[in-house]
Amino acid sequence: MKNEEQARSLFGISLSDRPRWQQFIICSSGFFFGYLVNGICEEYVYNRLQFSYGWYFTFVQGFVYLILIYLQGFTPKQMVNPWKTYVKLSAVLMGSHGLTKGSLAFLNYPAQIMFKSTKVLPVMVMGAFIPGLRRKYPIHEYISALLLVIGLILFTLADAHTSPNFSIFGVVMIMGALIMDAFLGNFQEAIFTMNPDTTQTEMLFCSTVVGLPFLVPPMILTGELFKAWNSCSEHPYVYGVLVFEAMATFIGQVSVLSLIAIFGAATTAMITTARKAVTLLLSFLIFTKPLTEQHGTGLLLIAMGIILKMLPENKLPGGSAVAKHRKPSMKADNSLPANGGVVEEERRPLV
Repeated sequence: MKNEEQARSLFGISLSDRPRWQQFIICSSGFFFGYLVNGICEEYVYNRLQFSYGWYFTFVQGFVYLILIYLQGFTPKQMVNPWKTYVKLSAVLMGSHGLTKGSLAFLNYPAQIMFKSTKVLPVMVMGAFIPGLRRKYPIHEYISALLLVIGLILFTLADAHTSPNFSIFGVVMIMGALIMDAFLGNFQEAIFTMNPDTTQTEMLFCSTVVGLPFLVPPMILTGELFKAWNSCSEHPYVYGVLVFEAMATFIGQVSVLSLIAIFGAATTAMITTARKAVTLLLSFLIFTKPLTEQHGTGLLLIAMGIILKMLPENKLPGGSAVAKHRKPSMKADNSLPANGGVVEEERRPLV
């Protein structure tokens, strides 16, 4: 049987020989840094310059990714998974992106926030149906996710000047995007689990190479390609902002894939959801906005959800059973036997 242990690192920082809490902090820090810079750049490009060319900017970002991956020394010869695996992955990714963008025309901002904040729940449910995972979560993790979701919705909608407006067509589109997002995270985890030799760099490289052609049809059909080209030609410094944003987002993307490989899709979804609350809280602190009672309630629920998630398993009822659903631990985690306390099963290549 193939050894399930995989030595992982993040930009030269070894993760395998560190305790899990250090792995968590390193990966989460990379994610928060990358997407904090991404948010600042998007705020500048989309709101200040009024450039709303999401497909084109993603296209440019993809080429920056490929250059950065090439500079890291990765080549297709180092791949351990077939290309068709990444075709499926990229098709789901582009479908989710397209449905999310399309739903914006039918749902107002509060409605979008409500749906986007629930991402962690479908990720947990979908994990039970993905071949290679069949993951079951204990009740306390569902409660933790629910607290996080409700808290984030309360916090983000505290400043909304309008009530959520639900269009049936928009709801169907955003629900489709959520299902695809849930499948995407679990499918990525399944790839790492079924083939532990898969690296974060390989997954990002292959997903980008396969995904770039998917961006061309919507750019041409919407006319965005020519509009974005002309606008950016008039303001060439925008490319500098895009490259800087892509470099930061690259750090965030690789950090997210590290989180998925080590901690699983559901935990990663909770971190990405909590990131929204942290970003909003920072904006309140920086711009000294007043915090209302609803903000306080939302933050309290978010904190309760995170604390419940972080409680040691042996402090919870049935803690020994909880470990059964978790992935095999890395070498640095000495609290479990070498196989992570789970029954070993045959690993087959993902197709």
